[in-house]
Amino acid sequence: LCKDLHLPVAVPEVPSSPRHEFPADWSIKTRLLFMSSQPFTWAEHLKAQEEAQGVAQHCRATETNLPQSVQEPKLSTELRCAFQQSLVYWLHPSLPWLQLFPRIGADRKIAGKASPWSQDEALQQVLMSDWSVSFTSLYNLLKAKLCPYFYICTYQFTVLFRAAGLAGSDVITAVISPTTRGLREAMRNEGIEFSLPLVEESRTRKQKNSEVNLETEVANSLEVGNSMEDGEEPAPSDDDDESFSWLEEMGVQDKVKKPDAISIKLRKEKHEVQVDHKPESLALVKGTNTFTLLNFLINCKSLVAVAGPQAGLPPTLLSPVAFRGGTMQTLKARSINAKARVHLAYEDIFSLEIVGPVMPHSLHSLTTLLKSAQRGAFSAVLYTHEPTAVFNTDLDNASPALNKETVCKDLPTCGLHPKTLDQLCQCPTLGKSSIRFLEMKDYAYTWKS
Repeated sequence: LCKDLHLPVAVPEVPSSPRHEFPADWSIKTRLLFMSSQPFTWAEHLKAQEEAQGVAQHCRATETNLPQSVQEPKLSTELRCAFQQSLVYWLHPSLPWLQLFPRIGADRKIAGKASPWSQDEALQQVLMSDWSVSFTSLYNLLKAKLCPYFYICTYQFTVLFRAAGLAGSDVITAVISPTTRGLREAMRNEGIEFSLPLVEESRTRKQKNSEVNLETEVANSLEVGNSMEDGEEPAPSDDDDESFSWLEEMGVQDKVKKPDAISIKLRKEKHEVQVDHKPESLALVKGTNTFTLLNFLINCKSLVAVAGPQAGLPPTLLSPVAFRGGTMQTLKARSINAKARVHLAYEDIFSLEIVGPVMPHSLHSLTTLLKSAQRGAFSAVLYTHEPTAVFNTDLDNASPALNKETVCKDLPTCGLHPKTLDQLCQCPTLGKSSIRFLEMKDYAYTWKS
C-alpha cells in the first residue's frame, strides 16, 4: 500500500460499472491527460473573439448546452467558447513569477525566486491584510450561495469550504486536512466545535469488533469486558494511588515505578497524536462554527511559514467564481498527436493535456464538453494533489429530514452549470481515494480510484 501511494497513478483491478455520470471528486487535480481516437484540433488556437466570448460567458455564468455529438468540432464556435469558459478559475494572491499551487511540499519550486516580503514585516502585514479581505469576501459569497465552494491552500494544510446544499450537507461545512494536535488544540481554545469523522469511524469499528470478541470471550470478567468496550486502552484512573494499593499490601510498592502525570497524559493523547499529518486527521467544522473558523484562520500564526522559501507568503485562495481581490487565471491546455502500436500496426492517438489546479467543477465541465466533441468516447488519466484526496470522505452530515429543494433552491445562482451543480450536491462516495482513471464508451462512464 505504501508503495502504491507514491505511484503517479494507482488504480484498483476492478473498475466501476458503466454509468451516465461519475461521482463528484472533491480533490484538486494538478494535471489531466485526455486521450481519444478523435483529434482535439478544436481545442487549439482559439480566435481572439472565441477567447473573449468564453471569458464573458464565465463571468456571466452563461449556461452552454451542446448537442450529444458535435459534427464538426473544429468549426463549432459554441464548443470552442465553452472550452475557454471551462478553463477559467480565480486565484489570490497573484504573483506571476511564483507557482502558488500546490503549496504543500512546494519549497523546492519556490526556492530561489524573488520574495521581497520575506524580511519585510510591514510588507507581510499588507499582504495578510489584503488576503483577509479576499478570504472574508469568499466566505460572504459562500454564505449567500453565490460561491459554491473554495479552497485555502497553506504550506501545511488545505481547507475546503462548501456552501449549504453541497456534498449532501444542509449547512455550510469546512473540512481541514491534514491537521496536528497543536492546530486542533488551538481551535478548541477558540471555541470552535469540530469533529474528526475518520477517527470516530475507526473508533466505532473497533468498538463493534471488540463487542464481537467479548461475546466469544466468556472467560473474561464483566469488569474487564466493560473496560475494553471502547476498543482502546482503559483510561488511567484519576486517583492513581488507589490503583496501586494492592502493591502496598504485597510490600513491593517502592520497587514498582508508578506512571507520572506526564506519561498518563501522553497515554490519553496517544491515539490523537498518531493521526497527525495523516488523512485520518481530517477535521470537520459545520454551520456557524465556520464563521468562528474564519476569524481563527485570519489570526492564526501557523497559517504562514516563518522560515524557508514560503516565509511571509499568504495562503493560496482558489475559487470557481470571482471574489474581491481575486485574479482571473486559466488552466493551461495543449493537444498532442502521437502514434501507438496496436496489434502490429501503428494507430493515431490524440491527447489533450490540462495543467491545473483543476477544481471539481472544471473536471465535470471539461468531461461534458469532451462527451460531445469526441462522440462519447475518450479516456483520462487524473493526477491528484494527494493531501486533498481525503475531501471525498462521506462526512454523514446530512440530516434525515433534509429537504433538498429548500436547501438547494438558491444554489443555481452560484455560477455553475446545473448538471455540474447536481453532481456536487450528491453525497461523496469515493472515501479517502480519488478518481485516477476515467473512461467513456458509448456515452457511459467507468472509473477507477
